Amino acid sequence: MPFRPVQSEKLSSAVVRQIEELILRGILRPGERLPAERELSDRLGVSRPSLREAVADLQAQGLLETRAGAGIFVTEVLGSAFSDALIQLFSKHDEAVFDYLSFRRDMEGLAAERAALHGTPSDLKVIDALFEKMAAAHQKRNPAEEARLDADFHLAIIEASHNVIMLHMMRSMYQLLREGVFYNRSVMFKQRTTREALLEQHRAINTALQARDASAAKAAVQAHLGYVEAALIADRKAMRDEDVARQRFDRVTGRG
Repeated sequence: MPFRPVQSEKLSSAVVRQIEELILRGILRPGERLPAERELSDRLGVSRPSLREAVADLQAQGLLETRAGAGIFVTEVLGSAFSDALIQLFSKHDEAVFDYLSFRRDMEGLAAERAALHGTPSDLKVIDALFEKMAAAHQKRNPAEEARLDADFHLAIIEASHNVIMLHMMRSMYQLLREGVFYNRSVMFKQRTTREALLEQHRAINTALQARDASAAKAAVQAHLGYVEAALIADRKAMRDEDVARQRFDRVTGRG
């Protein structure tokens, strides 16, 4: 029988497995720099040659990359699920915006439900802290900071759902949102009534999560994203009406 003696795992293989798991769980993020070689080898309790062997293996897998004079990083490509051509297509069509919001409503409702049930106490503390920062930014009338924290708040809920597929998929989609591909969040935060409503919606989400009320958390997320969709529809309509009025004015005044 072709059995061979079982041997203990190589140190470099154990390092590879540990870093793979950190990337998979989203703890090590795309573009994040690893500690310097000496520090990392000390923290892992392995020799520097074993660490170098592990890094070489992870580079061959396309998970890590070395940047001259800067260090070792998690590859940026892991953060994007879409080609540049598809991103450009998304940015030009409203249909993509509303399909994106519909997808988020379904997925984030599920994530909130899971976070209420499976999130650790630490997960819920992170979510609560982000909400408090959002409230502080709201009082300072800082819409750009409020929008950034809004994205971080939603991602923290997805992380608390403890589903690695959902995490990587939604993190990629949120990067496009931050870059304004789907819509400009800061624009929504400029209107006071909208800002007040959004803050209260996030308060409702946070309250349900802290109470571990799964059904309320899911409903609060879905209601929030439904509000965002309605606000964007109204904004698009106002823009179209403004264009029509401008065209009529130009025709009447002979400018058209």
